Amino acid sequence: MENNTNNIVPRIGLGTYNMSSKEAEDLSYAAIKYGYRHIDTAAVYRNEEGVGKALKKIFSDTDLNRNDIAISTKLWPGGMVKVDRVKNKEGTIKSLEKSLRNLDLDYVDLYLIHSPHAKGKRIEQWETLLTLQEIGKAKNIGVSNWGINHLEELVKNGLPLPSANQIEIHPWSQKPELVLYLKEKGIDIIAYSSLVPLSTWRHKDGENSLKTDEMYKDSEDSDSPFKKLATQYEVTEAQILLKWALQLGYAILPKSIQIERMKNNFDLNFTISESDMNLIKKLDRGGSVTWEYGDPLAVQ
Repeated sequence: MENNTNNIVPRIGLGTYNMSSKEAEDLSYAAIKYGYRHIDTAAVYRNEEGVGKALKKIFSDTDLNRNDIAISTKLWPGGMVKVDRVKNKEGTIKSLEKSLRNLDLDYVDLYLIHSPHAKGKRIEQWETLLTLQEIGKAKNIGVSNWGINHLEELVKNGLPLPSANQIEIHPWSQKPELVLYLKEKGIDIIAYSSLVPLSTWRHKDGENSLKTDEMYKDSEDSDSPFKKLATQYEVTEAQILLKWALQLGYAILPKSIQIERMKNNFDLNFTISESDMNLIKKLDRGGSVTWEYGDPLAVQ
């Protein structure tokens, strides 16, 4: 199959993970005013209402309308821990309806199953998303944190594949095998946690991950490859990491609660040379680090 440039969402979106509803409102509004056209949220972030309020303001303060902005949100599938009930068909429908109420929208542009933790109910959840797409509640449907084995389960059941897979991708976790599979199947790759290699990434109390002390040390090293590249291109380390993903054709979801940084994350008008892209390719360290409970791709 041709390498499908199936861009389901604009290439640069605002990620809202760990934002309060008020932060999500203020930042979404500022980001859209600045030029962002994609906002990514999730039921489990508990800030959809803030995103909805920002949209309402945007539509009244500017010439932009609903068609100009892509909104993604996610179904929490359940099954992460014992008390986390796995959603059946009815629970899945209710979940999207609640998200739409919170966002104050008739439809979302992209609805994703947040992770593969629903094990025995993955098929039921995916079939329900197909129904929700048919009735127009979600323009596009996809998954997040799904590996080849999870996607192949859909194939075995004769079901259409998702339009997008939102996965943790950065130079330290490049996932070449999964990326190749997604490209061959024409599934849009949306990269999250692009900034893992930065020393500032999730360094506050309560922001847990699988990032090791050694990784933090490497992030802080004044001789790190990303610091060198930032100096060379006269940009920030964050801009290097984000541009790397864009040049590989991924959509990105940089998150910042600082307006200036949010603007910098959008201003990526430079090109990383082929030799520097090849240099970054050699920095892969394997698995994901975002989920403190373990890599969701490893779920059976």
